[in-house]
Amino acid sequence: MKITKVALVSALLLIGVAVWAQEYPLKEVGFDFSYARYAPSGGYTQGHSLNGGGGSLVYNIVEYLGIKADLQGYGSNLTYFVIPAGLTNFPGGFTGNIQGNLFTYMFGPQLKVRVSKFQPFVHLLLGGAHSNVYGKAFRAICQQAVEVCGFSKAPAGDAFAMTFGGGLNIPIGHKVSFRPAEIDYLMTNFNNAFNNGLQNNFRYFSRN
Repeated sequence: MKITKVALVSALLLIGVAVWAQEYPLKEVGFDFSYARYAPSGGYTQGHSLNGGGGSLVYNIVEYLGIKADLQGYGSNLTYFVIPAGLTNFPGGFTGNIQGNLFTYMFGPQLKVRVSKFQPFVHLLLGGAHSNVYGKAFRAICQQAVEVCGFSKAPAGDAFAMTFGGGLNIPIGHKVSFRPAEIDYLMTNFNNAFNNGLQNNFRYFSRN
């Protein structure tokens, strides 16, 4: 009799766990189009728009909390430099375009409210960014003529990155949702002779 009761209680618990587990997906995969407005901190480097895309993977620990991995890439874009002569780092000055890219890879927590018709979320992600624009600028500016630059080593292409923001998912069926918008503040720290501090950037997503 006791064994029967134990078995019945165990079965009910297993059923309850199974039903609870089905209320939210264990993993969520997304692919997106991304627009970013990059804002360099150097006074002689103009801000510019970046178009690209990528994807994310969220592993949900509980219904409202997940761990998110977000990878984004932005294709080759022109960065316009107007560097006056006489500066310590650029005694020879330079004016021209440099073509380069930007990649970000970040990880962190995501909070999501799950209701039937819409699912707002917020996240805080930390990681890194990579760009080849400053290495290309060094080769194009500093290695083409004598005494144009006051330094002899190419800047690092990697930097710390952080993003904070959120968006809205609209479920379409049981396994698919549409994300009409996601808006993030994106901070990067490319700190070199071309870009001398933190960059306060913006990015917008449209995602399925």
